[in-house]
Amino acid sequence: MRHTISVLVENKFGVLTRVAGLFSGRGYNIDSLNVAPTHDGTLSRMTIVTRGDDATVDQIVKQLNKLVDSVKVINYGQGDYIDRELVLVKVKAEPQNRAEICQMAELFRAKVVDVQPENLTIEITGGESKIEKFILLLKGFGVLDLTRTGQVALPRS
Repeated sequence: MRHTISVLVENKFGVLTRVAGLFSGRGYNIDSLNVAPTHDGTLSRMTIVTRGDDATVDQIVKQLNKLVDSVKVINYGQGDYIDRELVLVKVKAEPQNRAEICQMAELFRAKVVDVQPENLTIEITGGESKIEKFILLLKGFGVLDLTRTGQVALPRS
């Protein structure tokens, strides 16, 4: 089962290494990791997506709470939250199917951000299922390259 964990940490050198070390040292895998400063320059928010049963994730949360630089840890599996991801995808675009690709992007509220003679680069944001469906549809045209930011999340409350 996938779990999204938010860790508010002090914005200091080496914190990311300690968090990643906590996961690797205990044999836990990180599906995605996103780190950025918050509105308070002294703090950063880490959004970590990992897999495991409830007992495993509870253990991860306990270990994260023990880290010196950890300010607040939230397991979003225990509450209501908003999550988004940004993806840039470069797709092969022949003259005869370029309009169809653009139309599909519009349906998914994606934006064409670069046009080249042989391809289009499209930006899409949203939840995981929306993005997966969009990428699946684009595979029929030929996905040339793709990059994802990883999930970011905030509680609704």
